Amino acid sequence: MFVRSLTATLLATSLLLCGGEAKRLAARGPSTRTHRAQHTLASEPVDTSNYRFLTNKTKPHVVESLPDVHYELGEMYSGFLPARDNTSLFYIFQPKIGEPSNDLTVWFNGGPGCSSMQGFLQENGRFSWLPGTYEPVINEYSWVNLTNMLWVDQPVGVGFSNGTPTATSEEDLAADFIKFFKEFQEEYEIENFRIFLTGESYAGRYVPYISAAMLDKNDTRHFNLSGAMMYEACIGQWDYVQAELPAYPFVEQHAELFNFNQSFMADLKDTYEQCGYKEYYDEYLTFPASGVQPTKFADYDDVECDIYNMIYSEAYNPNPCWSPSKVSQTCPLLWDVLGMPTDLSYQPGPTSYFNRTDVKKALHVPEDINWELCSIESVFVGADPGPQQLYDESPNPTEHILPRVIEATNRVLISNGAWDYLIITNGTLIAIQNMTWNGELGFQSRPTTPIHIDMPDLQYAAVFDAQVDYGDLDGPQGIMGVQHYERGLMFAETYQAGHRQSQDQGRVSYRHVQWLLGDDEKL
Repeated sequence: MFVRSLTATLLATSLLLCGGEAKRLAARGPSTRTHRAQHTLASEPVDTSNYRFLTNKTKPHVVESLPDVHYELGEMYSGFLPARDNTSLFYIFQPKIGEPSNDLTVWFNGGPGCSSMQGFLQENGRFSWLPGTYEPVINEYSWVNLTNMLWVDQPVGVGFSNGTPTATSEEDLAADFIKFFKEFQEEYEIENFRIFLTGESYAGRYVPYISAAMLDKNDTRHFNLSGAMMYEACIGQWDYVQAELPAYPFVEQHAELFNFNQSFMADLKDTYEQCGYKEYYDEYLTFPASGVQPTKFADYDDVECDIYNMIYSEAYNPNPCWSPSKVSQTCPLLWDVLGMPTDLSYQPGPTSYFNRTDVKKALHVPEDINWELCSIESVFVGADPGPQQLYDESPNPTEHILPRVIEATNRVLISNGAWDYLIITNGTLIAIQNMTWNGELGFQSRPTTPIHIDMPDLQYAAVFDAQVDYGDLDGPQGIMGVQHYERGLMFAETYQAGHRQSQDQGRVSYRHVQWLLGDDEKL
């Protein structure tokens, strides 16, 4: 699907780029192992008497049920709102479960061009339908247990959203979103909410630029930006710093998962050293930062030094079901209701979930709109390919936009999954070490503080409880990563997670959101 070109890699892949926790979980989420969502039938009437945001204006947007989801959805809305002339963005809005909140958290998948409906259905939504599973189940670690949630297909041209892409930069994209977001707040009569922007992968560019556009408004009534969180974030020069540069050390670190022969590993080592990667890596992955890094771009014509794609191509030989988004994945290749469990599209069914007629009807989507997990056509149309070679002309966020967001909120979290090859942890750290914020360059200390997860298992508790003598085996996870906080920026690495952290490690992701909302000062 994409092998030879890093640009094609980014386009074709779904880059959709806390101690005392049990007490807080009871207050802001599922409370016990016996917590279970109620089953309901689509034919049963929905009680809307306690819907917080239901008005005559929003009533047409109510989502009463979704096909194959045999649970109470709770209060949920979906629809389209204008972004600019002749365009509109599609959204799903779900208020917080339980006690109401005046926080609003927005989620973006990346790409660029990938639909945030993946996040809604497979990552942090109220229910989850994961690859290889028969039907959706309640997501016990859904973020709607903590905050009001808004998933948006953006920019124009993504998912269900309508219109012809015209954006040449992140500034254009942000202007469209700001217009949409103001319309959304007016539609749902939302004012003076704390706003948190979140996303993954290429959303590492969306989130800082949209955040900056909110800050520019100087309007806390509608744009009270209070924090941001990015998973596997394209914040630096992705193709070189976050991909090519750390690729060989990543393979060395996870050698048993790649299972390359000695001859190939020797060739990789030679390439790593002779192409200058080792020298750069050793000099700039230091704490504190050794200095401002020279600008580096991947040379797409230099096949001899394309170590990233050498590894990518070879990985399929020992493991045909290998996935760069989660290098621990092995065969069989699982059926995926969205059609993309790896970079190898695999959808034996006749259509993906969001292209089903009954699903479109439930979500108030016209039947003639075709949904794509990731857009085939580019959603940026700049004359210049830009730093990421994707016709997005905006500078990398680390250069000035991201520092501004950190300094304005002092609550920004950047996190990497340890098993993600698309956005490699040490590449993200090198990008951070080349960023100046709150008066200093990079982190002064290496991230080493453990993330200890003592939250009880709720997702699989019933499976363990149903088997004699297994009920006590799925206890707290223990150490599930490392963290480091300096001057308004929190960095975290999540163990046993790939590109989609909230899908792979729901409890850890839940903790991240607790920190983002200010419930915790440590992860």
